[in-house]
Amino acid sequence: MPSETRLGFPNLGLGVGLRHVHFSHILETWPNVDWFEIISENFMDSQGRPRDILDQVAERYPVVMHGVSLSIGSTDPLNHDYLLKLKKLAGEINAVWVSDHVCWTGVAGKNSHDLLPIPFNEESLSHIVQRIKTVQEVLERPLVLENPSSYITFQDSTMSEWEFISRMSEEADCGLLLDVNNVYVSAYNHEFDPYEFLQSLPHERVVQFHLAGHLNCGTHCIDTHDGRVIDEVWALYKKAHELTGGVSTLLEWDANIPSFDEMHAEVLKARDFLAEKEVEELNTSDQTATDQTNSVPHPINYYVGSEAE
Repeated sequence: MPSETRLGFPNLGLGVGLRHVHFSHILETWPNVDWFEIISENFMDSQGRPRDILDQVAERYPVVMHGVSLSIGSTDPLNHDYLLKLKKLAGEINAVWVSDHVCWTGVAGKNSHDLLPIPFNEESLSHIVQRIKTVQEVLERPLVLENPSSYITFQDSTMSEWEFISRMSEEADCGLLLDVNNVYVSAYNHEFDPYEFLQSLPHERVVQFHLAGHLNCGTHCIDTHDGRVIDEVWALYKKAHELTGGVSTLLEWDANIPSFDEMHAEVLKARDFLAEKEVEELNTSDQTATDQTNSVPHPINYYVGSEAE
């Protein structure tokens, strides 16, 4: 059963994205998966087979909604028609939470269909915090926002990404979706320490992790979601788990998608990495206890050189 964690959000365990290539397999087998995440926009206007399948899935599994078009960082007015559709879908499938990205996706009413970076400064922080508050009022629920991968930085930035995200979540009172792969990709591209990023976040506000594969081009990395998670990202995940105490974890695999069982097996590796961590902690604890036992001084013999001699 899901256990309660920070901000009232449950720890759902290990989940995968609901993708159309797996619809038949899911309906035939109802696999033993903890939970599913959907791309919100794929279902907001759909009333056909995809929506029927989503309704069936939502009757049997916890479902989380993950959007790509909120454009929280845009200077365009918030799209209230979009927000109302988002709210309606969340209510109909009893979504556990609704998430999106700290980015902008378009301007002048045009959607770029990409997650574009924002400058990390006071002006954009104030702008985004106010928009988050408005979105949460419309949705009547907390919003969860993800750190996207990035490939450029801005001269106008006056703070680090982790400082920006930390202050944003605190001032807007929202949750964080920590994409561990995106931390690695951005750290590689901009030459910062990914562990400093993890250490500096308000860990009590992290309610979900993302894991994914990426493409290393040598001079830079691209967030592709088309392969397995590399060891360096798993190491970051172990650290993030240690810092937060563990939250709902999802594997993203959006291109060159393998069979459902293969995709599910990839996220289940999280159990192996966390089990290794527990063994390491147990061994450390045992060694500490042994060291403490060996360091206890021997009782002093107060009778040495006594009058009996």
